[in-house]
Amino acid sequence: MGSATGMFDANQPGNGSEANKPAGNSTAWLPDSKESDALNDGEQQIIEAGEAKYHRLGWRGLTIMLIVEAIGLGALSIPSAFASLGMVAGVLCCVGIGLIAIYTSYVIGQVKLAFPAVRHYGDAGALLMGSFGSELFTAMLILQLIFLTGSNCLTGTIALRHITDSGICSIIFSVVSAVILLLLSIPSSFADMAFLGYIDFASIVAAIGITIIATGIRSTNSTGLDAVDWSALPQGDPSFSDAFIAITNIVFAYTFASCLFSFMDEMHTPRDFTKSIWSLGILQIVIYTVTGATIYAFVGQDVQSPALLSAGNLVSKVAFGIALPVIFISGAICTIVAGRLIHGRIYEKSVTRYINTTKGWITWLVLITVLTIISWVIAEAIPFFDDLLSIISALFTSGFSFYLPPIMWFVLIRKGKWYSKENLLISIVNFLVFIFGLVVLVGGLYSSIQDIRNNYRTGNVRGAFSCGAVE
Repeated sequence: MGSATGMFDANQPGNGSEANKPAGNSTAWLPDSKESDALNDGEQQIIEAGEAKYHRLGWRGLTIMLIVEAIGLGALSIPSAFASLGMVAGVLCCVGIGLIAIYTSYVIGQVKLAFPAVRHYGDAGALLMGSFGSELFTAMLILQLIFLTGSNCLTGTIALRHITDSGICSIIFSVVSAVILLLLSIPSSFADMAFLGYIDFASIVAAIGITIIATGIRSTNSTGLDAVDWSALPQGDPSFSDAFIAITNIVFAYTFASCLFSFMDEMHTPRDFTKSIWSLGILQIVIYTVTGATIYAFVGQDVQSPALLSAGNLVSKVAFGIALPVIFISGAICTIVAGRLIHGRIYEKSVTRYINTTKGWITWLVLITVLTIISWVIAEAIPFFDDLLSIISALFTSGFSFYLPPIMWFVLIRKGKWYSKENLLISIVNFLVFIFGLVVLVGGLYSSIQDIRNNYRTGNVRGAFSCGAVE
């Protein structure tokens, strides 16, 4: 990575040209001079207020938004991944995948700087494959965001059921989770949500800290740390599916690249994005590695997922209560990103797109309600934590965070031949990252499907849309 600094200076379009700009809905609508003349003062004020509303994010705000999206559910699945992979492979995967995620996010940011009209991943798809790419990438992005909200809804259900220690039907808790997610999705501006990011970050760090301390104390008081059955290498001859689900859960923990275009579009100084991705990337690597290694070392092979369940009955209730903000705020952010994308396409050439009129607010509320309901259906249809995260990683994170950024580097911002002296090393890096993304796509999807089938066959999980305990 160090010798690839030439790439880090590529702030201008490489192979891209004016002809490569996104077509159709890929360019933000602003009236030209003739259209401005036809607008009345009220509409002009709405446009000016809307543009000001959606361009207030600084690099610190971007970092907070990325933290909200990234550091949450992923951290809760890391210790069980260590139990499947062993300590050595777990640490290597956390650090290695984290560094790859930082690099691919850098590539995405460079594409945004080179093509400022790109507002989301769908616009990047238009640059690569025209209107088909736009529709394909947009659909993938919306589906990923809906699945992510669904995973937060599922985690909320687990948390509420565990906190209350109630035998009430799980569907009731899932409906409550969905309603909370919907209410938090009402603000439409990322800048308006940024202040919640501080609560979100404090929430997950405190919950993880409590779990680490509690598991350490329990282990010391019961059998002693020397008796914990953790291992440097995998134990019990884990199956391919078990090992790959562990890897995809770590991949899921670094799933922040898909929203980077959208967040950067609200920045007042987009070039500052590098400060954000380095701050977030290093923070993630440290938190995930420490969380996975310490909780696995304290609990051993019996570590549960989400990891907060391993802290003991009383302490885990406290930890889940503290973690509720991160569970629901992170999910709401995903709904907002998906809603903004869809709402902007529906009202592309209308002041309604700014969501600062009566019509804009009504359509926004209807839209986020529909998205939340779909997310709730997914949470009920796939009611097992690790497998749902693995499916999201395989179908979406593999592309948005890994195999698509190398393609964008090669097609959109590469300068000169790929095999030139200046590009050869970075070309090899991009090729390896591309292969890694494809392996996650195929292996992760296969492993998730196999594990879901095995769980249903052995009766280890409750059925979809049932009142049983949530795993």
